[in-house]
Amino acid sequence: MRITIDVDEETLEQVMKLTGESKKGPAITKAATEYVRREMVRKFASMVMEGQFPDYPLTNDELEASDR
Repeated sequence: MRITIDVDEETLEQVMKLTGESKKGPAITKAATEYVRREMVRKFASMVMEGQFPDYPLTNDELEASDR
């Protein structure tokens, strides 16, 4: 899907540098995809820590205790 967005030049340059893409479109796509992936991981981890998966072997307290 094609869209038009306004991104300031400095941010776009940083996105292109960090993603390793030399073209604007692929850089924005890669950055957006990575953002979605990270948010999904964060939400899943939060669900695990809240005990929403009864079969998960450790609670948050047990995980924190094992790090010590």
